[in-house]
Amino acid sequence: MQASEVRRAVAVAMSTASSLGLTVDDAIVLQNSNKLTLRLLPCDVLARVAPVADQVARFEVELAQRLAGSGCPVAALDPRVEPRVHERDGFVVTLWTYHEPVTPQEVSPADYARALERLHAGMRTLDVPAPHFTDRIEQAQHLVADRDRTPALADADRELLGDTLRSMRRLIGERGGAEQLLHGEPHPGNVLSTKNGPLFIDLETCCRGPVEFDLAHAPEEVGEHYPGVDQGLLRECRILVLAVITTWRWDRYDQFPDGRRLGTEWLSRIRAALGPEGRP
Repeated sequence: MQASEVRRAVAVAMSTASSLGLTVDDAIVLQNSNKLTLRLLPCDVLARVAPVADQVARFEVELAQRLAGSGCPVAALDPRVEPRVHERDGFVVTLWTYHEPVTPQEVSPADYARALERLHAGMRTLDVPAPHFTDRIEQAQHLVADRDRTPALADADRELLGDTLRSMRRLIGERGGAEQLLHGEPHPGNVLSTKNGPLFIDLETCCRGPVEFDLAHAPEEVGEHYPGVDQGLLRECRILVLAVITTWRWDRYDQFPDGRRLGTEWLSRIRAALGPEGRP
């Protein structure tokens, strides 16, 4: 979010929590991307705030309740308030249990893999509508093709991203592997290291696809501890995910901090991963 939006979002989160009977004197920004994550004090609540137009918070709240109820390693909503989405002044607010980070903050690859395996097992029991992972690829392909939305993308880089998105989608589809409900973006930024072990957050990114698509968002070492992984499929998913997130960084409306530098760096990583023949 831009600075002006951040100020408004913080005010909305504080006023929402206060109206629900929680004591709020201060807010600490923990993460700022397409949504704002705050720690509200002294009530110690984790608030997530997003513009109304960009949110799928109701889906996330419902899914979190079902997964937490079945023992999956996901963050829970704050039990002191009604588990629902609160809408105010153009924003939606959800209130979650705050977990004090443990030391070390990084989750070990083995623990990360076990937690993700448990999450996937719980997700396989749910029958909920969710987009297919290829929908995300199509969105990226539209961005690559839209010069008005990606005006700073050089022609050679535009061709690289377009070819990579198309070829990796084809290769993954040809494998015909099993698919299920996925987290969608279980990268380290969406994993909390707590005294109760790793907990996943940001369930609004859920989609359907092979588990290797989820593993492609995690550190490489995690895939070494997850049972039954198709390593060839995982390599292709890693390149595909890298191409998708690189494309997002070139969107003229992208608000990711230091996004353009990352977009340039990731283009180089894609070229290195593909090699001289343009294949993984």
